Amino acid sequence: MSLIKFIKDWTLPIAMITGVVSYFIYAALPIPAECRFYIKEGVAFIQPALIFTMLFLTFCKIDFMQLRPCKWHIWLLLIQCCSFLSLGIVLYFLKDYPVHILIESAMLCMICPTATAAAVVTHKLGGNAAHLTSYTILINLAVAILVPLVVSLVFSNPELTFIGSFVMILGKVFPLLLCPVIAAVLLQIFLPDIRKKLGAIAHISFYIWAVALTLAIAVTVKSIVHSNMSVWYQVGIAVISAITCIIQFACGKKIGKKYNDTITAGQSLGQKNTVLVIWMGYTFFTPISAVAGGFYSIWHNIYNSYQLYQQRKTK
Repeated sequence: MSLIKFIKDWTLPIAMITGVVSYFIYAALPIPAECRFYIKEGVAFIQPALIFTMLFLTFCKIDFMQLRPCKWHIWLLLIQCCSFLSLGIVLYFLKDYPVHILIESAMLCMICPTATAAAVVTHKLGGNAAHLTSYTILINLAVAILVPLVVSLVFSNPELTFIGSFVMILGKVFPLLLCPVIAAVLLQIFLPDIRKKLGAIAHISFYIWAVALTLAIAVTVKSIVHSNMSVWYQVGIAVISAITCIIQFACGKKIGKKYNDTITAGQSLGQKNTVLVIWMGYTFFTPISAVAGGFYSIWHNIYNSYQLYQQRKTK
């Protein structure tokens, strides 16, 4: 039990270190080029599959009939969507300049949906986990539509029409973000017993997240190693991710305070599904921008650790 507790307490650094080490071991091994190709394709398939499974199991333990939208949900959706769209417009005009990496990093950090683990932290801090879960579903719906739309416009493919590009990207994002919700709802309606059994083992989504994070970090390290990006750009990405983290926690708490739901709104906007940030970064944006997800993961976990410490201290 002590080993499991240690792994749970230090999942983030363990996953990040394992991801970094795994990549360098993989790079050093004399693996044939053909095998490397199949490994790359395998990772490209496994990564979204893990994210889907993680979200699906999380949603299986939710009673959708008890979920209700809140007024502050609208404000948080506006913050995430409008900031993403505004940065997308700026990126459209500056995509050929070096600064585009920093803009992409900010876009990823602002639009990323709420973390599946946020409900646990919110509950421990005394917030409303049901309100947070409702927002998690809403922002996943928004991201599934908005990301393909903006990416299709900004990174237009000369070989595809806008509709073709939009449909292609939507085909990658929609199954990942919306199908877990739809599948969980259908199970609740038609196969409630199976949903109940899956909900009982939803805790394993924590370990799935750890594996997904390890793979995401390994892919990100590969992008850094094979990139000619200077260390100053990486420092810039770290700073951008820290600024977006501070802004979102602050805005979420300020808005939540007006509706007597400070903790929930703060966690809904500030705590992110950073594995998804990394995946979106190297799938749709410039691969090096995926580093923003790794940095953001550090910042929001540091802040959550501080909040939990203050909570224990108060008690």
